[in-house]
Amino acid sequence: MRFGPVPVAGADGAILAHSVQAGPKKLRKGLRLEPGHLEQLAQAGIAEVIVARLDPGDCHEDDAARQLAAALAPDPGAAGLRVSAPFTGRVNLLAEGPGVVCLDVAAIERFNLVHPMITVATVPQHQQMGPGGMVATIKVISYAVPQADVTRAVEAARGAIRLASPVLRSAGLVVTEIPGGPPNDKGIAAIRGRVEALGLTLDDLRLVPHRGGDLAAAISEISGDMVLILTGSATSDPEDVAPAALRAAGGAVERFGMPVDPGNLLFLGALGARPVIGLPGCARSPALNGADWVLSRVACGVPVTGRDIAAMGVGGLLKEIPTRPQPRAGRAGASESGPKTDSQTA
Repeated sequence: MRFGPVPVAGADGAILAHSVQAGPKKLRKGLRLEPGHLEQLAQAGIAEVIVARLDPGDCHEDDAARQLAAALAPDPGAAGLRVSAPFTGRVNLLAEGPGVVCLDVAAIERFNLVHPMITVATVPQHQQMGPGGMVATIKVISYAVPQADVTRAVEAARGAIRLASPVLRSAGLVVTEIPGGPPNDKGIAAIRGRVEALGLTLDDLRLVPHRGGDLAAAISEISGDMVLILTGSATSDPEDVAPAALRAAGGAVERFGMPVDPGNLLFLGALGARPVIGLPGCARSPALNGADWVLSRVACGVPVTGRDIAAMGVGGLLKEIPTRPQPRAGRAGASESGPKTDSQTA
């Protein structure tokens, strides 16, 4: 591609690089100049314009963006995505419904190394999306790029972006209560909102005393494709009431604790084929916390192992929430360490 100033008389068929006010009319950048445009420019006393001219083998920005998007999501419907029409060298990939973004990170890195004018930007790996949310934007920065480089980028990242849609349809929630504990209404509402945002229904809700036997019985009996547990007293050990109750009900605990804050006190397990998530107390708030990362992946059938949870530590320092009774940065002179209380929300 050739780029630079040319006399207006010789600009026929070139792409206008910068918007120009030609008398009462404004000619927008990206416009392919035709004889009528050149006449407007001449009448306005403009003798020279900056343009881009495609060379043989070049691909126009919109056509390039269309090809690149088609490679990244070759079957948009199957990938849970909607593809926008190209405009100024940009195509957006949008979520068709709720889900979790699954990226071939290495392929996307190869794609972005092909040519600096060929780019794709995405949301983070495994980010939860709602309908219409932008998953990725493909942008060809210059007005044209070599077709050979477009082809290389296409080959580097076929099918690299998709949305994993929910595979579970319902959840059951067991909430334990302690004498004199705070009301659970807001916490239940926050958890219901999380579940419904993923397209699931909260089909079964059980409130039981914070005792191992009562909790184990409720876990055994509750319905739903996934079981959620929210305890009135913080779960602070793998042998604490909630993990022990899950094992007593015939289930297993795969991982207790996660390197995400807020969200440290989550545990993940299973009861037969059903996943079980022991929610941290911060799940009572609608603010983002580690439980959201696990809940969304489990609901969408994305495997979550203890190793996966361990890897969440990088980027796992989330925004502080105002409901934490012992914030990270304590008041002046206050200690940041000390024993956990029953209401601690981490």
